[in-house]
Amino acid sequence: MAPSRAFTRLILAQQRRATTQCAARIARGYHSYDHPSPSGAFNAAERAILSAAYAHVPEHGFTQHALALGARDAGYLDISASLLPNGPFSLIKYHLVTKRESLAPKSAHIFGPGSEAERLPVDDKVERLTWERLLENKDVIHRWQEALAVMAQPSLVPSSLRELALLSDEIYHLSGDKAVDPTWYTKRASLSTIYASTELFMTNDRSYGYDDTRAFLQRRLRESSGLGAVVGNIGQWVGFTAAAGVNVLRSKGMRI
Repeated sequence: MAPSRAFTRLILAQQRRATTQCAARIARGYHSYDHPSPSGAFNAAERAILSAAYAHVPEHGFTQHALALGARDAGYLDISASLLPNGPFSLIKYHLVTKRESLAPKSAHIFGPGSEAERLPVDDKVERLTWERLLENKDVIHRWQEALAVMAQPSLVPSSLRELALLSDEIYHLSGDKAVDPTWYTKRASLSTIYASTELFMTNDRSYGYDDTRAFLQRRLRESSGLGAVVGNIGQWVGFTAAAGVNVLRSKGMRI
């Protein structure tokens, strides 16, 4: 079932606002390494609870129940999980932040001095790192449509888009992209939405080793060119995520 027009308009408005904010950061010379996700993204207690709760995601999903179990495992009262500012989205953000942060050591290993991949073109490195990040979802991919439902809530769309922007910036930085021309933004915006649509594709992929997902990713990267592709991909991200979010929430009996 397609999302309501009002909901779609709200999603689009939130997305445009986030895109404008991203463009403003770019104009100031923003880069993820200038503003890394510090340990302050979560305080010590939150990180302990989220780390423990993450182990329960495969069985219980990105839910308040998983958070309560994590709080117990970390030595806190179950009710402590309710202190996390965004509930289950805090657990989703923990996944997004920690998996993004893990790309730097992966990149150093894959593209390190003397490696066969060291001299690959930037575009090939972007594809490889994007694939490596997608593989980090494999243990929770059966729960990811539920996560998309949470991320598609209007109040959380800007934060979700910001995480996409940070991921694409990280991938390009680690791939050795040093361009400072107008393509800086368009490349990252395009990769953000290609990643998101590939991630959604992966939730329904039953091929061995997610071979179909990698082929899908490679096709989308080949097809991506210029602003026209960026605009189209952003529209697809909004449509895919809004529809997935509304449908999953409705399937759980929630009114949208």
